[in-house]
Amino acid sequence: MGRQYITTAIDYPNAAPHMGHVLEKVLADVCARWMRLRGDEVRFQIGTDEHGIKIQQTAQKEKVTPKQLVDRNVPLFEDLYRRLGISSDQFIRTSDTKKHWPTVKALWERLQKAGVLEKRTYTGLYCSGCERFLTKKDLFDGMCENHQRPPEEVREENYFFALSPESAWLKKLLKKEYKIIPEFREKETLSLIDQGLEDVSFSRPKSSLAWGIPVPGDKEQTMYVWCDALTNYISGLGYFTDDEKTEWWDDATVTHVIGKDIARFHALIWPAMLKAAGVRAPDQLLIHGFLTSEGQKMSKSTGNVVVPDDVLARFSGNPDPLRFYLSHEVPVGNDGDFSWKRIEELYIGVLSNKIGNLLNRVLVLLQKDGSVFSLKRDSEMSELISDMWKQFSGDMNAFDVSKAIGHAVALAVAGNMEMEKKKPWTLAGDEKIAVLGTLAEMLRHIALMLLPFMPATAQQMSMQLGVEYAESMHLPTFVITEEMKAWGGMKQWKRVGNPSILFAPLK
Repeated sequence: MGRQYITTAIDYPNAAPHMGHVLEKVLADVCARWMRLRGDEVRFQIGTDEHGIKIQQTAQKEKVTPKQLVDRNVPLFEDLYRRLGISSDQFIRTSDTKKHWPTVKALWERLQKAGVLEKRTYTGLYCSGCERFLTKKDLFDGMCENHQRPPEEVREENYFFALSPESAWLKKLLKKEYKIIPEFREKETLSLIDQGLEDVSFSRPKSSLAWGIPVPGDKEQTMYVWCDALTNYISGLGYFTDDEKTEWWDDATVTHVIGKDIARFHALIWPAMLKAAGVRAPDQLLIHGFLTSEGQKMSKSTGNVVVPDDVLARFSGNPDPLRFYLSHEVPVGNDGDFSWKRIEELYIGVLSNKIGNLLNRVLVLLQKDGSVFSLKRDSEMSELISDMWKQFSGDMNAFDVSKAIGHAVALAVAGNMEMEKKKPWTLAGDEKIAVLGTLAEMLRHIALMLLPFMPATAQQMSMQLGVEYAESMHLPTFVITEEMKAWGGMKQWKRVGNPSILFAPLK
């Protein structure tokens, strides 16, 4: 059994959570759940990045304090993730003066002692949307690519972190130790090093940024996003305090799940900071793309913004259709699209018809024969299921979740074909029971494969099937054993339970 520490980017709570947040958290949750299911010890952390100019400006517009703003908005994120079934173990807030600040201040002091921080007067192009200084090569037609507006020229005295001397070390690290997934994202990052790295602004004058962590020993400077926000990954472990849990970093596989727009910061600035502080680099950087709406970038001006609560309401609060959609439709690393038409097609065509209807038909037919079934030895099915589990596990271990969930769907398609081919409703006696037993066993494997993606649905399926482990599937200690993955592996399982509708018709 291994030890896994998996994190996501911390969310900026200047407004309510959006679908981009949902995409990332569902991806990370699927991965964390799979790690637990294969037998690993897992710590899964999410949180909120609560300091900075945007929070300060939004609070001013709304005539509240920055603290009042974040204290109002952060619960919206926590509540949404609870309703989505995000199985995080830790929620870190950068405004937490007891949990987060001590590690951040200690890290700053370590960087200062290492000689990688220098105070300079600087004139640069600043994007308040990105909360960072941009170079001219970052601009497209004079504008920030992410926010489609020109940056403002700012002249001020800041502390700078010496990133430029680490180019050779970073290139070696990314090629050998710090794995970027998918691979094409690694090439993008290495090209940034080849273009030349610049030192990084690490603070802002208090007169510009009052809402943040003060720089130790310099009350006129406020820490900038890098030392504050990125440090959440180790502040959540109590680094540099009396409550350190360093085993979750030093003796674990550390995986950061983040969006492509902040990949460079996690791949370049963060490991360089850790090196200077005497902490090892993370192991893996899992990068996802953006989510569009009906083929276009989500924008309030175009009116195509998809609100997570609206999607949940469409499916009566059930998060599994949305979790299935994002996992099935958005290959990791690539951009994906949200379409109301497509999610309803998948809900009706795959979830309701191919999975829910198959389960219901099998259980109803078995009920007529006392709910008892038999499962004959079948070398062909045994080999098929064994091979499918190998492919599924391989894809999940490689974070290829869209390909992995396809195996569960393929098994459901095969089950429906078997139902139509054998027509068990026309059979009687042992022959009928044997066909239905085969279909019930196929459904058992489908439910297990769906467990990291659709935890509530997978458990409901298993409960209706009457499988003995069904009640414990919601526990974080539940592990999918080799016995469970084998065809006919549950030798004591002979009776199914009562059917009920898995996916209610859409109104």
